[in-house]
Amino acid sequence: MTQHTTETLMWDDVMRAGAAAEDRSIIDLFATDADRASGFAAEFDGLLLDYSKTSIDAAAREALLALADKAKVAERREAMFSGEKINETEGRAVLHTALRNLSGSPVMVEGKDVMPGVLDTLARMEAFAADLRDGGFTGQGGAITDVVNIGIGGSDLGPVMGYIALSPYRDGPRCHYIANVDGAHVADVLAPLDPETTLIIVASKTFTTIETMTNARAAWAWMAEKVKTPGEQFAALSSNPGETTKWGIAPERVFGFEDWVGGRYSMWGPIGLSLMLAIGPDDFRAFLQGAADMDAHFRSAPFERNLPVLLALVGIWHNQVQGHATRAVLPYEQRLRRLPAYLQQLEMESNGKSVAMDGSALDMQSGPIVWGEPGTNGQHAFYQLIHQGTRVVPCEFLVGAQGHEPELAHQHELLVANCLAQSEALLRGRSLDEARAIMAAKGLTGDELDRQARHRVFPGNRPSITIAYPLLTPGTLGRIVALYEHRVFVEGVILGINSYDQWGVELGKELALALEPVLKGEDPGKGKDGSTLALAGWMRAHGLS
Repeated sequence: MTQHTTETLMWDDVMRAGAAAEDRSIIDLFATDADRASGFAAEFDGLLLDYSKTSIDAAAREALLALADKAKVAERREAMFSGEKINETEGRAVLHTALRNLSGSPVMVEGKDVMPGVLDTLARMEAFAADLRDGGFTGQGGAITDVVNIGIGGSDLGPVMGYIALSPYRDGPRCHYIANVDGAHVADVLAPLDPETTLIIVASKTFTTIETMTNARAAWAWMAEKVKTPGEQFAALSSNPGETTKWGIAPERVFGFEDWVGGRYSMWGPIGLSLMLAIGPDDFRAFLQGAADMDAHFRSAPFERNLPVLLALVGIWHNQVQGHATRAVLPYEQRLRRLPAYLQQLEMESNGKSVAMDGSALDMQSGPIVWGEPGTNGQHAFYQLIHQGTRVVPCEFLVGAQGHEPELAHQHELLVANCLAQSEALLRGRSLDEARAIMAAKGLTGDELDRQARHRVFPGNRPSITIAYPLLTPGTLGRIVALYEHRVFVEGVILGINSYDQWGVELGKELALALEPVLKGEDPGKGKDGSTLALAGWMRAHGLS
């Protein structure tokens, strides 16, 4: 290991703790510690993190906390909140937290307080939202009934996730989202809508993102068939007024944000406009406040009770220490069904790196593969592998004590029971003797009993955490998302990487532009590999135009 990972960060102690846990029975930890369930859990403002169903014991936790301390997580945390340029490869501050700083307390970047601008943009968004929701701003055909957000990556995943998650609070126009440059996406979304009562929001900081602007031009053409001046029914989430003006979008419908807001961290500001239009400014502020509350907790709570720090250390334990390559996010909340996809980008784009901040190659694994689906659907899809497969998949369950449908409380109880049962099953498993007893009770004997029993053995001792909350409200959602944002930050600091650039998305974009003339037959594709040229030729031969 390089100096920044061994001598400075005390990885040796953590790795020794990991080795000691290799044959540890998690359930035995409960037998030897009657208070483990409370001792290996932390709670803040109605959000409970239970990590007791992991192999982390007191010694391992102490080593992990020391690792975070030696990595200077606290110092880097304050550098981030203070506006220092911790995104060193791009020379930028990282201040998405400023977008939810409703107190307006100063946040300085290069000697300038950015908060007046942040709050002014928020006020402009709120004024526009109120005007549209009250019927003051209309389309050519009357009040706006539908809003279409055109973006990609962070300009799409966050708003989509939030819009679905907070559906009980939606009392504004219907919102729709277009991201994929596949023409099927824009065609299918726009087909049932009325151009005369639709607002198009184009979300691109530079107003040059190729997928977004291609879809925006298609939406413009669709609207122009019935609307004389389409630009009057467009809004822009962009910091390039020169381009938005060319589209005829009035300045009062252009909402910009600074380069210290990364795309996957941007839903707290203008990128969240569609969500604000749907749930209203008050509930959007509650969403921001929930995140701001988590920010304050992250900055002030001791590491041993700090939810983002603990969640990050659990992630480090499972991935870098125990070698589990994937992480399953399993919300037992149908309205959080897009959270796994949102966290895929948040975590894999942030920490999917192979080079340390100093330019040296990482000597350990970086971020995990993040995936998941909502329960109980996943139980009938991939839980088979989680329970009985040869790979251990750490699971992260999310569940609320209450649902928004009191008349269906019995179904919510069944949902919660399933969630808790799954984590218990991962912990306990089922022994061969237990399986034999079940088969014997069914009348089986001899070799057939043994054969059938072996198929019903669950290894158990598989780790999980549970994040619980009373009810999925705007504030709760804000706390959950901010929790995961800060988890990514802490893991990145401990690994010594930059969590805020994303150079890995660039090469494919460059090559795609270069391939367009090849696909059209205008360029022979000199220097291209044989497979790519053959595929391009096959596409032309089969109707690509």
